[in-house]
Amino acid sequence: MFLQPNKTGDYDFTIIVPVYNEEDNMAAVEKRLADYLPTASRRACVLFVNDCSTDNSLALIKDICARNDHFYYISFVRNGGLSAALKAGIDYAWSPLVGYIDSDLQTAPEDFNLLLERADEAELVTGIRADRKDSGFKKLQSKIANGFRRSMTNDGVADTGCPLKVMHTDYAKRVPFFTGMHRFLPALIKLQNGRVIQMPVRHFPRVAGKSKYHLWNRLAGPFKDCFAYRWMRKRYINYDIDGANL
Repeated sequence: MFLQPNKTGDYDFTIIVPVYNEEDNMAAVEKRLADYLPTASRRACVLFVNDCSTDNSLALIKDICARNDHFYYISFVRNGGLSAALKAGIDYAWSPLVGYIDSDLQTAPEDFNLLLERADEAELVTGIRADRKDSGFKKLQSKIANGFRRSMTNDGVADTGCPLKVMHTDYAKRVPFFTGMHRFLPALIKLQNGRVIQMPVRHFPRVAGKSKYHLWNRLAGPFKDCFAYRWMRKRYINYDIDGANL
């Protein structure tokens, strides 16, 4: 698939916002991101990725993009899941840096500036959710899943599920696509000999909409994906070019 450059190439930083049935959150998402963009430390835009929502999310996204500069969207024909939405956002981003935040607003867009401060030092700067505002059971699930993932990938990342990340777009575009990819972004960047920095960011309780995660897709799915990653790591190819005549 070859994608033509688009309006995101006019910016230094594209914020990808996957959306699936988040109509109750969209007004807050619009306000928080519209308030953040003028304060962003790099010229930034927003790219919504509608994952074939069955509620009114797409209509709301279109309205948001119509009345706000620097807001754009793409929309799926069929539901693909978070990894597909994130990968599509990366594929359609033409700015040097790309970021990711969930539409549940459990992390703060203002904290992108903390990550952007370190973006010249690493190919991925990822948040660590400080003082998480989730239930004890949800935090236990994440602790187990993160611990198993670290033991399998050796990525050294404390909280790969934190939905606040900044990546160099050229590295992000080379990330292999598979279901569950979003949980392995640090490991997949490191496969390319990229550097990863972790930074604490704020975390908030969900105030609207419903979580799309449950015991099965928080634990069982990632366990299986870890074995897939191990298989891929042994076969991943890196190469460097020191001359050409094209």
